[in-house]
Amino acid sequence: MAFWDNLFPGRTATQFDSGSAASNTIDLTKRRPSVSLTKQGAATGNLRVNLSWRMRTSDLEGRSRQSGRLLRNPAQLFKPEVVQAHTQGMVNVDLDLGCLYELADGSKGVVQPLGGFFGDLNGAPYVKLSGDDRFGGSSGETIFVNLDHKDEIKRLLFFVYIYDQTPAFDRTHAKITLYPSNGPRIEIELDERAPQARSCAVFSVENAKGELTVRREVRFVYGFQAELDRLYGWGLQWGRGYKTKA
Repeated sequence: MAFWDNLFPGRTATQFDSGSAASNTIDLTKRRPSVSLTKQGAATGNLRVNLSWRMRTSDLEGRSRQSGRLLRNPAQLFKPEVVQAHTQGMVNVDLDLGCLYELADGSKGVVQPLGGFFGDLNGAPYVKLSGDDRFGGSSGETIFVNLDHKDEIKRLLFFVYIYDQTPAFDRTHAKITLYPSNGPRIEIELDERAPQARSCAVFSVENAKGELTVRREVRFVYGFQAELDRLYGWGLQWGRGYKTKA
């Protein structure tokens, strides 16, 4: 019996893979933290990893409850919130998506907007960042992984960090969505309150004896890439970096 049959009794794996967008999703949680790309036939082609974020509903509700104060001071109504959503006209938090990589030959590095390390899809490290979304566009940020070269990839660690150093994970609802070449998409939500955190290791991809496994991490840290590096034993040298003006 296939893995999917255990999740959905009476439904075949083929039916699941071709299901509706609403049901064709795997949520990685603490209770179900991993999934095998190899077993679902998705260990080839391009793996698309997308980061999106929006304002938490509780913050929107909180602003509504302040209506009495807004009536006394109408000018406050036009003052933007610290964190805005993709659909808002202004964004005051810049979430970046990055990926630490280690290849089978021992080479290591990072793909991220900071420093312009956008990677390469058809050559090492076979990881490519599509661009840097600074303004909360509806598409978010996307990294592609060329799994046709999976034998040359040992492990990957995808992470999110707040570039402007203003902690806002407690107010910003961020989500990572993986779109494999086959089978259901995979979603990981950064749903834990971590008001002082500036970075989060979201998930890892490991190649163990030819099997590619995605594992949920969701580990918030108070520092940046160097702290994630130490936490997962990458051993890279880090320095302060800045973005050019948009």
